Amino acid sequence: MSIFLLILFFILMFIGIPIAASLGISVVATILLYTDVPISIVTQSMYSSMNSFIMVAVPLFILAGIIMDEGGVAEKIFDFARSAVGWMTGGLGHVNILAGLIFAGMAGSSVADIASIGRITISAMTKNKYPLEYASALTLITSMLATIIPPSILMVVAASTAGVSIGAALVGGLVPGVLIAIIFMCYNFYYSKKHGYGVRQKFEWSVFRKEFVHAIPALLAPVILLAGILSGVFTPTEAAAIAVLYTLVVALFVYKGLTFRKLPNIFFRTANLTGTILFIAVTAKAASWVFEYDGLPSKIATFIGGISDSPLIIMLLLFVFFIIVGMFMDATAAIFILVPILMPTVLAVGIDPVFFVVFLVILLSVGLVTPPVGVCLYATCNITGLKIEKLSKATLPWILVTFAVLLVFVFIPQIITAPISWFNL
Repeated sequence: MSIFLLILFFILMFIGIPIAASLGISVVATILLYTDVPISIVTQSMYSSMNSFIMVAVPLFILAGIIMDEGGVAEKIFDFARSAVGWMTGGLGHVNILAGLIFAGMAGSSVADIASIGRITISAMTKNKYPLEYASALTLITSMLATIIPPSILMVVAASTAGVSIGAALVGGLVPGVLIAIIFMCYNFYYSKKHGYGVRQKFEWSVFRKEFVHAIPALLAPVILLAGILSGVFTPTEAAAIAVLYTLVVALFVYKGLTFRKLPNIFFRTANLTGTILFIAVTAKAASWVFEYDGLPSKIATFIGGISDSPLIIMLLLFVFFIIVGMFMDATAAIFILVPILMPTVLAVGIDPVFFVVFLVILLSVGLVTPPVGVCLYATCNITGLKIEKLSKATLPWILVTFAVLLVFVFIPQIITAPISWFNL
């Protein structure tokens, strides 16, 4: 029964039917053909998936990210990053990574990162003698950080689906995100020095101090959110509401890049994107009911347990599996479908569930930048005019670097789990 559902889902998806509709049709067809359960179970499952205080955080973080995109925050972040690291070899590449890292701590969306910081950094890099392919590939791979660094929307969704602490999952993504950014900087330094890319600028304390002061309102956003969540002052959902209020005030009255006239369009964009994500969520909940009815999670657990009971071997298998899934399936849909199926296996072999959630999100974020369904890949091509083939080829070395770092996480999971224990989350 579950196999029929999955096969039908992939067939419908690959012939062009939207993901949520494909999943919904597959669920209804499976229930009608294989069970005598009333079809009303579908609507009940869909309703129960949305009857959640935690899921309110998703549209709020989306709204906060769009406000930052429209409110001129990206320019301030770029100027500060340039004053901080623009003097180094491969300077604007480092600026690209640092700006993306900071914006990731505010927006929580990789696509928003491409649309805002991405446009600015690609233009600046090409003007300073970086090849368009290199600048675009670096911008594309850096956009992954917004899916890893808190307040990552995908991390909230994954933690909620897995039933683990959202605060713990968000903190779990912080150190890996920063570490990946540092590795990107090292590779950018090496590659830029080898090929003579870029024009270095002189470091000036006066400029740095000036840009830092201008960027303080933007830099405070991730600090306030993380501090509030870690201290227990507010929940992740309340943090999302605070993020909206704070970014709205900053964009309207501090940077003045946003006007009240733009707000209706911002609300429309938020509703449109939220509807896409949550429609997938409600249909995936019904699919999860079918999987549970069929006993798929226990079957998967038995199958994987028969291969090995070593957490390391299981994680290496999941590493390969998530790479393949991320390339061919939307990350949100993959989370809603895979987490309920795999969680019993993860718990059975002794893998930390928060580590699993964070690792899953990081690996699925790679799918955002790879063909054939990488939304960030297509967004970057749209901005730059590059063909998918050229950009994919230019991005490949960065993806291999990312995989190497992720393998380190598999062998040393404490990189992810240790910071969580420090805060007793």
